[in-house]
Amino acid sequence: MLQFEQRANIEFMCKLGKFASETLLGLQQIYGDTALNKSAVYYWFSRFKDGQETSEDDQRSGRPSTPRTEEMIGKVRQLIRCDRGMTIADHTSLVVPQFLAEKNIPVSTEPPYSPDLAPSDFWLFPTLKMSFKGTSFATMEDIKSTAMTELWKIPKEAFHRCFQQW
Repeated sequence: MLQFEQRANIEFMCKLGKFASETLLGLQQIYGDTALNKSAVYYWFSRFKDGQETSEDDQRSGRPSTPRTEEMIGKVRQLIRCDRGMTIADHTSLVVPQFLAEKNIPVSTEPPYSPDLAPSDFWLFPTLKMSFKGTSFATMEDIKSTAMTELWKIPKEAFHRCFQQW
């Protein structure tokens, strides 16, 4: 309810012709630690400025959350009582391997992620990250070109040394 109230205040300030920064300061003054964060205030301010008429969230697609009610808790307990060996894995992680086996699809035996298989995670990315520190980029193309420039600056011997140590 507090979020809805703050959104209404954001709409009010927007209609008064105030700036988002003024609105943020006002909310922080009134609500203190429970005020919406900066990004939320600017988001809603922008929506109201663009003609949004309601303070309610848009409908979201996807799977609805399962409510934690006494009824739902009872259903889960009943399932567990019927089959004590049942686990979450029975419903999720085992379904995919069974499907793949039925369709005779080969499965890789490597783990889906391992630092041992990705030297870029422990050497290359931190090396690149250090050269970007404190830099702002205007476009995605700027990021790509700067990344390529920095990659070409790394000597081949450094890559070789990384793989030798690995």
